[in-house]
Amino acid sequence: MSSAVELKKQTVSEIADKLRDSKSTIVVDYRGLTVGQVTELRKQLREAGVEFKVFKNTMTRRAATEVGLEGLNEHLTGPNAVAFSFEDVVAPAKILNEFAKKNEKLEIKAGVIEGNVASVEDVKALAELPSREGLLSMLLSVLQAPIRNLALAAKAVADQKEEQGA
Repeated sequence: MSSAVELKKQTVSEIADKLRDSKSTIVVDYRGLTVGQVTELRKQLREAGVEFKVFKNTMTRRAATEVGLEGLNEHLTGPNAVAFSFEDVVAPAKILNEFAKKNEKLEIKAGVIEGNVASVEDVKALAELPSREGLLSMLLSVLQAPIRNLALAAKAVADQKEEQGA
């Protein structure tokens, strides 16, 4: 009997560690997805370095309470799966949001983004952000604009002087 309790305590501790260490965590309801769809989803998440697991709700609730994320408990009803990302904050939100658009049975319920409980709207807003490369590209474009404008103005002045001299 005590070995079962120890096993449960170990599982709660494992979930708590994952909640504490992950940069983002997304809770989804996967009810109604076929085995093939779940396999495809797991593959996409694994390629992005995201861990996708199914835990008992009672154990996940205890772990969430242990790490101070009690706000997550209200979303832990029914069959849930949890996606943990330890490197990229945006990856699980993007993948799960895209998958949910194609497969209406997948429902994003809530998340934890950098230690704060996030609503479905927050998770979807995070998913809509451009990728890191896209943001860097936008930043580079903004930084180059003044230099480009200066170069164009200098060229226009040079062209005007050339026309006046001719």
